[in-house]
Parts: sequence; structure tokens; C-alpha cells
Amino acid sequence: MLNNIPQVTKNLLLLNVFVFILTLILGSKGVDLNQLLSTHAIGSPLFKPYQVVTHMFAHAGFFHLLMNMWLFVMLGGYLERLWGPKRFFIFFLLCGFGAFLLQNAMSAYQLFDLKSQISTSGVDLSTINYYITKSSTIQETLSEINQIGKFSEAQATLIIDYVMVSNSSMLGASGAVFGVLAAFAILFPNQEFMLYFAIPVKAKFLVGAYFIYEVYQAYQNNPNDQVAHLAHVGGAIAGAIIVLYWRKKDRANFY
Repeated sequence: MLNNIPQVTKNLLLLNVFVFILTLILGSKGVDLNQLLSTHAIGSPLFKPYQVVTHMFAHAGFFHLLMNMWLFVMLGGYLERLWGPKRFFIFFLLCGFGAFLLQNAMSAYQLFDLKSQISTSGVDLSTINYYITKSSTIQETLSEINQIGKFSEAQATLIIDYVMVSNSSMLGASGAVFGVLAAFAILFPNQEFMLYFAIPVKAKFLVGAYFIYEVYQAYQNNPNDQVAHLAHVGGAIAGAIIVLYWRKKDRANFY
């Protein structure tokens, strides 16, 4: 089966699977690889520049990996054959960056606002950042901070919010995969997919409905929802912009 998958698509698939297996192995030894590879918001003391790339290759669980890779191989392989390996690899990375930028925009804004309020309230922000980077869990961070002094209710609320947002992270190839979905729907809008293996649906309707659903879910901003819907939206927007630019540049149309 692997021999029938184009080279870049196959290598990205194998890399994602390898990272997932390595995550399981190191997890059994007490090392949280996902915490290192996932991307935190810009402005968080836990943010590292390399996370902008590494978050695309880490997954929260087997089904998260399975769904992403199934869609990626099915449609990404088709696009790689169409564009060639170099262009497809660039496309994958740019869609992942687009997902990162949109998802992080909201979190970064929250962080900078909280930093301003905490500094104004008289709390030493550098001390809070120290305990965020020193502690391995949110509970441990808050426990350590509680021991350094008494805080007013307003200060405590700001600190808790800041710790929570600083620790929030994003991981997975979903953003890049949504870019692949958007590109395929634009290039081959009338290609039919069998929804639930029984209902034929054209790509433009299926992907369009999926995109609207992700926008709606992002707007709901449900605190119990662990899915980075804005990352999906950002990846789809990046993919659409890139493929429309390339189509205009190459003057090629597909149906």
C-alpha cells in the first residue's frame, strides 16, 4: 500500500506515525512528548519557536491521528501527483502555519491583555512565569503560586486565567489537512464522495458544509470543547488562498 502513495505524502504519514509511537513509548517512562511538541500561544512563557512546526506532527490520540492521516493520504496524495512533491510540501507547511496563526491570534490577544491587567494589579508577573515554566501541571503551578503570598480575589482570578491560557496548547495536522480539503474542493468541486458509504455528495458541498460547521463551533467558544476549530478554519483559508493564487498563476482549471 505504501508503494502506491506519493513520496512526500508517504514520508509525512510515516513521520506522524513515528512521532505518535514515540509519544506512547516516552509517555510510559513519564515523558510528555506532546507537551514539548504542541504549540503554546505566542506570549506564553511555554512558547518556543520550534513549536510552530512540531505541532503539526503530534496527535492527542489514535483516532485523532487516524482521521487526520486518512483524509491526508486520500486527498493529499492526489494533490501531490498533480503539483509535484516540492509544491505539495510547501503547501502542507503553509496551511499548518495558517492554522497556527489564526488559532494563536485569539490566545495571544488574551495573554497580552491578562499580562497588562496583572501588572497593573501589582502582582509580579515574572514570578508567575517562573512557576509556569517550573511546574509540570496547572495544579502544581497554582499550588506553588498560592504559597508565595496572599492575593485578592481579583488578583487570584487574573492569575488563574493567565496560567490556564499560558498552558493551553494546540497539536495535530488538522489545520494542514483542512487546507488539503479546501484545495481539493476548489480544484475538483464536482468530485463526489460517498457520505456514510451510501450518499453521494459533491466535494464543494461537503467541504463547504464542514467549513461552516467549524466556523460556527469556533464562534460558540465552548470552554469544554477541546477541538481547535479556529485552526481548522485558518488551515482551510490558507489552503484556499494558496490554491486560488496558483490556479490563477498557472491558468489551470479542474472539474
